[in-house]
Amino acid sequence: VQLQASGGGLVQPGGSLRLSCVASRIDFRDTTMAWHRQAPGKQREFVALITTGGTTTYADSVKGRFTISRDNAENTGYLQMNSLRPEDTAVYYCLTVRNGVSSWGQGTQVTVSS
Repeated sequence: VQLQASGGGLVQPGGSLRLSCVASRIDFRDTTMAWHRQAPGKQREFVALITTGGTTTYADSVKGRFTISRDNAENTGYLQMNSLRPEDTAVYYCLTVRNGVSSWGQGTQVTVSS
């Protein structure tokens, strides 16, 4: 499995970013896809998840601001992030889970600062 995350960058508080995660060497439609993040000096934490059937789950800290989605035809998952806050600053990682096996991509840096 190869996962390529992109879309991070520097944004002002209140701004938006859209992260993408392209999967290869995997039957993407049969996997659950998720995003986690790790802020400096903190443990990696769950952000959002989307199942093969499209059911979504979010961390309380991002509910109502972030939206996870997937395009199985493009083998791509997305994380739309709105109303960004400084505390959202972190390296964001995508991962897939299939048959209990997790595969992680490299991270993409998101910095929220004025």
